Amino acid sequence: MSLAAFSFLTLAVLARLLPVWDQSLSNFAPLMAIAFCGAIYVRHPAWRVAPLAGLALTDLYLNWFYASDYGWHWDAAGFLTRLGCFGLALALGAWVARRKSWLWLLNGSLLGAVLFYLITNTQSWFTDPYYAKSLAGWWQALTTGHPEFPPTYLFFRNTLFGDLMFTGFFAGAMEWLARRRGEPSLLDPDEETDPAEDESEGQPAAKPVSPTQE
Repeated sequence: MSLAAFSFLTLAVLARLLPVWDQSLSNFAPLMAIAFCGAIYVRHPAWRVAPLAGLALTDLYLNWFYASDYGWHWDAAGFLTRLGCFGLALALGAWVARRKSWLWLLNGSLLGAVLFYLITNTQSWFTDPYYAKSLAGWWQALTTGHPEFPPTYLFFRNTLFGDLMFTGFFAGAMEWLARRRGEPSLLDPDEETDPAEDESEGQPAAKPVSPTQE
């Protein structure tokens, strides 16, 4: 794992602890974006474990914090749901990696934020007895949430902003490092060469056969 990727992962993990000081910053940590960009830029298998490890460690601390201050405990279903979301982010990043462009990078980051918002809040609506098991209850889970917490739509705003901001920083840092090393852009397909063409260019041209040699 490169130093730049590890640095961004560390920032994401630390940002996830911001609600300890300010509840309005809940879901600001862009772990979806870090997992998404990691699948595009970093191919080492350890990268797939790093975001999940960061999620598990911060979950342990935040579970203690919410339990001690609000009497709120995170259940195993919520933890597994978030793990599933990060798995989707990895798969989405692998899919975008085969369609390298800045537009697909932006679209993938947006889609990851929306999926995380819909999946995690739907899971909360389904398992939390506070919400009525109806369309109105599901809408409440997506918009206002629990009265003792900031509205859920603010969580989505923070998730969207955090994912887009960190995706831009991550991609920009990786592109800048590639340029400094004299490497082609990792997102520009025009700068990539076909391995088959490279092999053909490295081979000498075929010697013509004269009619007398046939």
